[in-house]
Amino acid sequence: MRLLKMVPDDTNIHFLKWRLPFFIVSALLIAASWALVLTQGFNFGVDFAGGVEIQATFTQSKQAPVAELRKEVRSLGFGDPVIQRFGADNQVSIRMSLPKNIKGDDAADKMADQVVNSLRAKFPDFHRDYKGSVSGKVSSELFSKGLYSLLFAMIAISIYIWVRFEWQFGVGALLALFHDVSLTLGMFALTQMEFDLNIVAAILTIIGYSLNDTIVVYDRIRENLKKYRKMPLPELLDLSVNETLARTVMTSATMLIALIPLLLFGPPSLFGLTAAITLGIFVGTYSSIYMAAPLLVWFGVTSHSFVPTETAAERQDRIARGEA
Repeated sequence: MRLLKMVPDDTNIHFLKWRLPFFIVSALLIAASWALVLTQGFNFGVDFAGGVEIQATFTQSKQAPVAELRKEVRSLGFGDPVIQRFGADNQVSIRMSLPKNIKGDDAADKMADQVVNSLRAKFPDFHRDYKGSVSGKVSSELFSKGLYSLLFAMIAISIYIWVRFEWQFGVGALLALFHDVSLTLGMFALTQMEFDLNIVAAILTIIGYSLNDTIVVYDRIRENLKKYRKMPLPELLDLSVNETLARTVMTSATMLIALIPLLLFGPPSLFGLTAAITLGIFVGTYSSIYMAAPLLVWFGVTSHSFVPTETAAERQDRIARGEA
């Protein structure tokens, strides 16, 4: 009995044939993404903009009146809150960003107290379970640390690939990761979805996924460089990508099976994280094929990149002569 295969074993797709048009498209998408980031910016959540999170229970109700809560909190003039049920039906989480016109280290605490007092007066069975606040100073520190974590992760990964392969592979992987992160940031600048620490975690996940896919392709390229020393590099890269295509498609499909239901039916608090990782799967797969691999052609990788310049016997003779 033959098993159903998503990708045939003998695929022969000429990916490198279209490397220049796709590279131009990638460059334009990166430029557009950073233009959106610089002009529109991000819709920072509580973690980065400062604000409050309040968790509460309605002790005498089976369900929390989410619509009435939203109306009451909005009437206080702090903007639109994010209110959702969590745990039981009578429990809610209220998250609000700190308005730009409210400043001071204790501004978040004062806003939280005002919201709690207002809700207690409106709803007698309102019981506050938790109140957390993030000041503007702390939020700016969180944003800078999150940005540094992304930069350091990308640089460390590139150094690792440089040591394991050649410098051309390290630079190719770094540019591919830059492509993936740029497009993800561009999506959040375009859609103005809330950008918080969950999104930083999602971007780190995208970096890990893209790196894994790139290393699989690079490993096969290195093996084929040793095996087919006379094969032109574009043909060798096509061969390597085709040989790893089944694994790439299966891995991506498996992750999408888990992510798409969460994207469609999951809680709103996870929508941004899920959307970022879903986009990352597509751009990560794309960049490993049309960014990481074609760049090796322009960086001058040859069939001699992983071939020793002397035989083992010659090395032994040199050692015996004391020239090592």
